[in-house]
Amino acid sequence: QVRVVESGGGSVQAGGSLRLSCAAFQMPSSFNCLGWFRLAPGKQREGVAAIDTYGSTRYADSVKGRFTISKDNAKNTLYLEMNSLKPEDTAMYYCAAGNHYSSCPLSEPTYGYWGQGTQVTASS
Repeated sequence: QVRVVESGGGSVQAGGSLRLSCAAFQMPSSFNCLGWFRLAPGKQREGVAAIDTYGSTRYADSVKGRFTISKDNAKNTLYLEMNSLKPEDTAMYYCAAGNHYSSCPLSEPTYGYWGQGTQVTASS
């Protein structure tokens, strides 16, 4: 069965950096979208970044210019480089896989397979 496993979360001071990783297992070759979502207490899950087969990326306005999504196909691994972290970035971060006929959206229904999450905490 498809599995995705996140790692790399932790605690950092505001302005610091973290790099999240997501290992994918038995992902269908037809899945063309990989994404990162986050969930903070009292808030709805929101899309952070997405990348498609062609390398096209999409970012939430709140993280644009600070976060970078990338992937290593040989290692079946997805990454999220997070720089200039802010306290409002504190959340559980999830990686997800799915497919879409066009550019990959930051839309939860697109993604059918989810990891268990990794906690990111940025303190002022």
